Amino acid sequence: MGVRETTRRYEAWLAKSVPLVRPDIAQKHRLMTADAFSFMRATFYRWAELWPGECRSLAAAPAVLAVGDLHIENFGTWRDAEGRLIWGVNDFDEALTLPYTQDLVRLAASTLLAIEESRLSLPVRGACTAILEGYAQSLSHGGGAAVLAERYRWLRDLAIARLKDQRPFWQRLESLPDAVGRHAEVRRQLKAALPPGLAPRFVQRQAGAGSLGRVRLVALADWRGGMIAREAKPLAPSAWLWAQGERLRPPRYDEIIRRAVRVPDPFLKLHGRWLLRRLAPDSSRIELASLPRNREEDRLLWMMGWETGNVHLGSAAQVPRILAHLKKQKRNWLARAAGRMVQVVERDWRKWRKVS
Repeated sequence: MGVRETTRRYEAWLAKSVPLVRPDIAQKHRLMTADAFSFMRATFYRWAELWPGECRSLAAAPAVLAVGDLHIENFGTWRDAEGRLIWGVNDFDEALTLPYTQDLVRLAASTLLAIEESRLSLPVRGACTAILEGYAQSLSHGGGAAVLAERYRWLRDLAIARLKDQRPFWQRLESLPDAVGRHAEVRRQLKAALPPGLAPRFVQRQAGAGSLGRVRLVALADWRGGMIAREAKPLAPSAWLWAQGERLRPPRYDEIIRRAVRVPDPFLKLHGRWLLRRLAPDSSRIELASLPRNREEDRLLWMMGWETGNVHLGSAAQVPRILAHLKKQKRNWLARAAGRMVQVVERDWRKWRKVS
């Protein structure tokens, strides 16, 4: 099945699971033509369809509760209950039990695409080595959340570089159109998530790549001299289940963040199939373009590998098997597998772009 037919079928299925915004779906299709990196981010359903066949030997690796749609721009920051800035995986929409290798190959493939498109500048093998070393050390040492207070000063400096001028963030939110549609219960939940007594304005936001097209309802309010916001978005069963024809199961977002080595975001809540979270410049995904030019890319990828290990440590019983499996892999296995998947992604992207 070609990428266009797969996309058509997936979106028809998704529309039965969550409310979609058709203009946003059209915007997603345009985003998919921009470059192979954006195409990959937007098409986890296609990756899920092809990866088991393209990486057959790795598909037999020990299984963990995995991120699924892992890539180098699925990391961000949030504030914990003590107000500390935390860094880690930002989105678990596609969480599912998968071979641990799937997350690593997808993270590495996104890195290779970023290198090809000059978003990163380090060598391919060095990038994959950094990811693997961080991952293996996380598993071996029991992991540890990236609390950007006393430790990880270099990472804190990267994370806060984009926070110097927060006005554009709030200006973008305030310029959004008023939300249409009912979703009365979700509006009540968003209002309840704000300080009491506020009358928020509800707006519709476009965001993400894989989740672009889903309703994103945002409650905006002015509270004690500044803007605050809460967002709700619907969760669907993982696209992996759809792609592999498996029995559909509820999203596992709440389960994976409870089991991972992680400092919780006190504003992140699930209400039925809707995910509620705080929106703010310091509580958001980090795009590569927002990072300073003098970033230490090898250390950043090492930390991404470490954080992937933090998530996989939620499946603690599998850790000895994973470490044993890693030792048996041939040298440069991750770079080769990621390179193979990059070829698959780029082939699909060229076909998509040709008729767009």
